[in-house]
Amino acid sequence: MTPRGDAPGPLMRRGPRPLLLHLTLAMLRSSVSRATSPLWNANWPNSSNWSSASMGAILQSLQKSVRNLAQAGNRGSDFPADVVAETLRQDAALIEGIAAYRRHDWQRTLSDPPAIWSEGSTRLLDYGPPGGNPGGRPVLFVPSLINRAYVLDLAEGNSMLRWLAGQDVRPLLLDWGWPGQTERQFTLTDYVAGRLERAMTAAAHAAGGPPVLAGYCMGGTLAVAAAQRRPDLISGLALLAAPWDFHNPDPERAIRAAETLPLLEPALAFSNALPVDLLQSLFAMLDPWGVAEKYRGFARLPQDSARARLFVALEDWLNDGVPLAAPVARACLGEWYGENAPARGNWRIAGLAVEPAAITKPTFVAVPGRDRIVPPESALPLARLIPGAVLHQPAAGHIGMAAGAGAEASLWRPLLAWLRGLGNA
Repeated sequence: MTPRGDAPGPLMRRGPRPLLLHLTLAMLRSSVSRATSPLWNANWPNSSNWSSASMGAILQSLQKSVRNLAQAGNRGSDFPADVVAETLRQDAALIEGIAAYRRHDWQRTLSDPPAIWSEGSTRLLDYGPPGGNPGGRPVLFVPSLINRAYVLDLAEGNSMLRWLAGQDVRPLLLDWGWPGQTERQFTLTDYVAGRLERAMTAAAHAAGGPPVLAGYCMGGTLAVAAAQRRPDLISGLALLAAPWDFHNPDPERAIRAAETLPLLEPALAFSNALPVDLLQSLFAMLDPWGVAEKYRGFARLPQDSARARLFVALEDWLNDGVPLAAPVARACLGEWYGENAPARGNWRIAGLAVEPAAITKPTFVAVPGRDRIVPPESALPLARLIPGAVLHQPAAGHIGMAAGAGAEASLWRPLLAWLRGLGNA
């Protein structure tokens, strides 16, 4: 994307964001390891016996180290000390991984294609090949509101949009942009019935006919509402890891997320938006130890390898988030996570209840089986509710399905096959 004034420069990466949170989690884990070391043994009781959810999560993480040491044959009198030493070794590996990421020399060099429409901070980017087939099937991609759109155009060799553009498809990307003062007043109705529908109109005009509407993550949830409201503006619908049932499979976790809303109100009132680092903190709580584990793994990679470069590309994107307008943050946490309004038929856009069963356009639903951000159980109901929907379930994760090393096989080719099956554009 076009560089921003606040974009991190070389050797100035911000991630993993928020850094203090991840370092504090590591510190707590090490402190608990030291404090409980006299009690550790290979038969330490399961952490589910602890009444404190946070303590149980820390002990569950430590148990992994205990099991690994026990399986390696370390069962003697020095076992507790070995657990502490292993925890400290993992802390050092985490710091090594963060330092390696921050000094890595990879930088994204892809340039934006032309914008064929804009409104406020939002642009519609045309990935159709210059001088190529202008009649290629148009597909309008709608990303989440809380992450940069370029995850679908991540890097050379890892760009779904550029790959599709070489397959007689005309990808159009809705880049929501950084919310300005106007967007920070937006509700979900403003985004769906306003800006998204006007972008759909612009896409249909530019392409000479209605495009397929493809929504990724939260963008897919918004696309469901837009597809129901304006079937005249689309020729099909593709939902890629789109959440719908927010209480499935873990209603308690969803409700706990909703209960953070009162704590976030001062930040929402201050800037009319939920700041990036607070958003990242909420996501980190989905898997508190996942970030440390992946950075320790990164430290072990050859730093000039393709895997290391892809790791850096994805982390740069993950740490380059976007604030969420305060009214939207309240709706997502309160209505989606708290009340499960979409799955219960209570979510409304401009007064109209959003009902997937009312969608009549051909629909493709991709539900990655290893998704930790949108659990498969949350996205699967859309395949059942939308009449005639084609369900695709790749063995991939939320981001890996779209931009990982195996994304071409996991999603790009199956999506292309479905698009071609729709007939002539």
